[in-house]
Amino acid sequence: MTLRLSHLFPLIPLAAPALAAPVPAGTHATLAILETTDLHANVVGYDYFKLAADPSLGLDRTAVLIAQARREFPNTLLFDNGDTLQGTALGDYQAVVAPVKCGELPAIYKAMKRLGYDGASVGNHDFNYGLGFLGQVTGTRFDVPGVERRAKPCAGPGFPIVLANVYSTKTHAPLFAPYRIIDKRVRAEDAAGRPVEAVIKVGIIGFTTPTIMSWDKRSLEGRVYTEGLVETARRYIPEMRRKGADLIVAISHGGLDASPYAPTMENGNYHLAQVPGIDALLLGHAHLLFPNPKSTAAQFNLPHVDKVRGTVFGVPAVMANLWGRNLGVIRFDLRHDGRGWKIAGDRTVVETRATQQADKSYVAFDPAVIDLVPAEHEATIRYVQTPVGATGFRMSTYFADVGDPSAIQVVNAAQADYVRDYVKANLPQYKDVPVLSVSAAFKAGAAGPGDYTDVAPGSLALNNAADLYLYPNALTAVKVDGAGLTAWLEKAANRFNTIDPARTEPQELVNTGFPSYNFDTVTSPDLRYDIDVTRPPGARIRNLEWQGKPVASDQVFLVATNNYRASGGGNFPGLDGTRTVIAAPDTNRDVLIAYIRARKHLTRTADGATRSWRFAPVATAGSVVFHAPPGKLELARAAGLGNVSELRPDDGQGKGCALYAVDLAR
Repeated sequence: MTLRLSHLFPLIPLAAPALAAPVPAGTHATLAILETTDLHANVVGYDYFKLAADPSLGLDRTAVLIAQARREFPNTLLFDNGDTLQGTALGDYQAVVAPVKCGELPAIYKAMKRLGYDGASVGNHDFNYGLGFLGQVTGTRFDVPGVERRAKPCAGPGFPIVLANVYSTKTHAPLFAPYRIIDKRVRAEDAAGRPVEAVIKVGIIGFTTPTIMSWDKRSLEGRVYTEGLVETARRYIPEMRRKGADLIVAISHGGLDASPYAPTMENGNYHLAQVPGIDALLLGHAHLLFPNPKSTAAQFNLPHVDKVRGTVFGVPAVMANLWGRNLGVIRFDLRHDGRGWKIAGDRTVVETRATQQADKSYVAFDPAVIDLVPAEHEATIRYVQTPVGATGFRMSTYFADVGDPSAIQVVNAAQADYVRDYVKANLPQYKDVPVLSVSAAFKAGAAGPGDYTDVAPGSLALNNAADLYLYPNALTAVKVDGAGLTAWLEKAANRFNTIDPARTEPQELVNTGFPSYNFDTVTSPDLRYDIDVTRPPGARIRNLEWQGKPVASDQVFLVATNNYRASGGGNFPGLDGTRTVIAAPDTNRDVLIAYIRARKHLTRTADGATRSWRFAPVATAGSVVFHAPPGKLELARAAGLGNVSELRPDDGQGKGCALYAVDLAR
């Protein structure tokens, strides 16, 4: 048998030799790097929860921006940052309900293949459906324990997928190719301005957040392990240079965090940007725009982060929001000095381009994308219309930040019931331990006025359950004491800014830098507590009582939550996986569906009116304001929120929201 290098090192791609003639000194070319990120299976502009078209999202509209950029720039490379496969009912349908077969592609990969992506990396949510599914749809033969290794790989998406910092426990080799060097043939001009063809060797290296090991522990533990971004980059980037890479693009699924570096940190790209040899940094995971001069996000207001020019420690960096709403662009001006390509740093331009235009309309969709997936799209719509029960009241999250439990209580009730039944059947030692449940408003306006849960009275179908519980988490229960419960609720209360009662000018209630999905809320008639937003973070929970008595610091509770939170997601104090007593085989969404089916009909009194928390009463000299879509005040009234008022139907921010106020004294 002939032994080839590729048999020995199947995961380390070798750079193919360039066939072009030597590039003469003085040759220059423009190369645009295009990025999508956090597409979350949004192939077309359609909301499967609301069963309605949504022009604000979808790769079918990003495709138009991509085509425009390719017309504008003679040389482009298109990359995706990950969190590609999961996030819509379409993604769930093709992974869980009617899984695509070997030889078939999920709809999102179908569209990306047609659009001619040049490469991609892997996000944390791409692991949600397990390694077997991920290996199948990416065309990768994982050699890991407990996962079938096919004789031949299945059909992949048609572009390289790179990921350098996730390794097999069996082989200690990277799960995917850690990097790829692309011979990009470009149109250039020589020193005299004459058109010439040349080759630029562009190296791409992929990273994902190491916290996948906590969030998808059930499917990853014992099969793979992660290494830190910095160590991994220092290992492979010099190797990529030795193999001839002229330009190195790091595709890293994460944001920026200036905390002291740790190999397990969720958002390590602040430190990755300081590793020598990286020419461009494609960011993701945080669902934000960068560059963005107006951004108030803490991670974009750090030292050495230029949110106007789009650099991190001088490295051009871009983050293209989520759901296909934006396209990231890094434009390089490259000059050849006779020995190699050099970047004219003062001519580099970083920007994002939006599908929403200046007049608030959206670019037209590309019908060729929709034409690829009609069967999958229609099958998903039929699937999500499967009835599971009914509700006599409207469940929404428009006013969840000021106390409306209508879309949260049923989730908590379902989770708590599941844990009680599980304890009764399997854990008699906990039979006398009180059970609590926490959930959150997963959709509370972060992505605009359409980004809220809103389930109308009437029949409840699967799409409504998916709207109430957005993520495919697994139900988990943890054991905490009173001190731990207080610390948990204190962390959740970071959702609010600190309010100065003496200020006469309006003050924003909601801390938009703290995601709504981290505002864990209890909805139990037995638990009561106040949140005092005039006090600093960490000292806001007051009058915490269980059945009318103060909660003792050593009082024990079982708290139903999800695997993300129980294993450290959100960095809640004491929640690191060590307190887990139930790691259920069922997802939170399936538990919710089963609960609704059993109850058949939900009522506001029984299922949507219980509040465990209130704002501590305080009179303020000025108004305390928040934002939500206009004309929703009757929903606040139906939820018993008599202290909420609508100040203006247009808050002036240009996003279609109204300005509301909450009277903290009432």
